[in-house]
Amino acid sequence: MPGISRRDVLKAGAALSLSSTMIAAFGSPASGHEYRDAKLEKGEPPQPEPGSFTIAVLPDTQHYSEEFPSTFLAQTNWIAENQKARNIASVIHLGDITNHSTPYEWKNAVKALSVLDGKVPYFLTTGNHDYSEGGQCKDRTTLLNRYFPVARYRDLPTFGGVYDREPGHLENSFHLFDAGYRSFLVLALEFGPRRDVIRWANEVVARHQDRSVILVTHAYAYFDNSRYDWQRRGAKQSWNPHSYGIAEATNDDVADGEELWTQLVSKHENFVLTLNGHVLGDGLGRLATPTSGGRNVHQMLANFQMKPRGGDGWLRLLEFRPDGKTVQVYDYSPTRKQRNESPKNQFAFQLPEMTTA
Repeated sequence: MPGISRRDVLKAGAALSLSSTMIAAFGSPASGHEYRDAKLEKGEPPQPEPGSFTIAVLPDTQHYSEEFPSTFLAQTNWIAENQKARNIASVIHLGDITNHSTPYEWKNAVKALSVLDGKVPYFLTTGNHDYSEGGQCKDRTTLLNRYFPVARYRDLPTFGGVYDREPGHLENSFHLFDAGYRSFLVLALEFGPRRDVIRWANEVVARHQDRSVILVTHAYAYFDNSRYDWQRRGAKQSWNPHSYGIAEATNDDVADGEELWTQLVSKHENFVLTLNGHVLGDGLGRLATPTSGGRNVHQMLANFQMKPRGGDGWLRLLEFRPDGKTVQVYDYSPTRKQRNESPKNQFAFQLPEMTTA
């Protein structure tokens, strides 16, 4: 893996020094600057407008599974308790469910996510720390399917299916739900998706042209409001999937954000949103890119693991307004009982018009 990264220090436990540039820009883990750009306000976000619905997003929970399981439980309990009031239609996890992929961490994740069973459908994707012994991402072995087997979800009305060449694996899955004026397809893809997984994903999207598609994968957008692009930027962007042992072990059969844009997202006119975690820095980024048909696809990074106590319980709430196009974003922590109203944490964007098959 090229270079010395902050992720190496925080997540692999190596005794490496942080980049002075990164420290100057974002502060070290113990610098006390984790909220220097925040605008923290007491209380929950305002109640949604009538006719709205919400998608709750769980960014990297790895430190909760390892060290702060009560925070993970606080997140899912809050979602379950607010499902009716906020019309929470689904929950999307952005990967790195665990930190070192140990049975202890997976059990904590099962306990927290089980709170949602029968209340709110939730969709999982894998992050680099969910692979290999110790979460070192040297290959594609994972304990995900031991603790979250496909059979657990197969009969749910929202479950669409999994990667056709791995029917017993949940690393690549798709899910269907209707909310407000739209029908959605959530496409959850593994960390650094393989070429054949992208083939399958294209086929799934093509079969559901009448649905607005949300792509979820762990590494896609970067903190500078761009996509990961190994071919053009290489190691200048830290933590690209191509820089992990999993790429070396598979003859570089991985894809980053730019490759996913070119080979998947831009090829269809019904993608409306991509979501990812993974990236450090300030853990926030977003961009909008038009397809050849002129429809903007919004691409969003959210990761809070650098905050105190493994992330301080921050959730991202996507409130879809009843006009069918406006999405209001809120970041809220049920453990701090605060929302962050900084421009990077509270904003709105417009979805493109619905497609027709």
